[in-house]
Amino acid sequence: MHIAITEKRFAGQAHAVLRGLQCRLTPGEIVAIIGPSGCGKSTLLRIAAGLDTDYTGSIQLDHAEPPGVMFQSPRLMPWLTSLQNIDLVLDGDQHKARQWLTRVGLSDPDALPRTLSGGMQRRVALARAFAREAKLLLLDEPFVSLDQPSADALRALLTELWEQYRPTVVMVTHDLIEALLLADRIIFLCPSPAAVIHDYPVELSRPRERADAQLLDAHAGLLKQYPRLLQGNIAKSSQL
Repeated sequence: MHIAITEKRFAGQAHAVLRGLQCRLTPGEIVAIIGPSGCGKSTLLRIAAGLDTDYTGSIQLDHAEPPGVMFQSPRLMPWLTSLQNIDLVLDGDQHKARQWLTRVGLSDPDALPRTLSGGMQRRVALARAFAREAKLLLLDEPFVSLDQPSADALRALLTELWEQYRPTVVMVTHDLIEALLLADRIIFLCPSPAAVIHDYPVELSRPRERADAQLLDAHAGLLKQYPRLLQGNIAKSSQL
């Protein structure tokens, strides 16, 4: 997948959201996107998903099929059951939908979204994103606002499913620890108009745990070298 956004701006706004943003993704890798709030991360994912075509530039996918998408909120149809929400992308294959419910640890196919906890709703949304076994999966802060145990369980589930199906995953996050836990590469963006300021390879063996010494060292080392990296500034520390 090759992303080359010359410029993206919204109608009526004087300033561009994205400008000169380029990156190439290797099939089967997990790439985390980190940047300051409002810099255009979600806009980038919407463009990659084909949901926003009002930009100049190009998106070259490795496969013609549409990607699987998981948004910040689960976006389940409230009048449909868990099974039916997954079946939306499977063209009536309820047997496969039931298999996916089981894979994400849910046992009640008839549960409506309002009866599910936030973590359970996200399990349904994750199953729906994976169910078509698309070659590209786009995740927009999929575990935001969850308590840490629920979020950690879903991260482990994401890793397990990725290891089985090996899609290319692009995940927006604000959490550098989360990015180090999941990603093969982390792409850092600058404030709007966003562009790539740092492409960091995560050279940590799997499986990874939050308390791994190497992971914590990588986290500390990145922020020591680039103290304002999470604010979208690649200036190096004067202490190095």
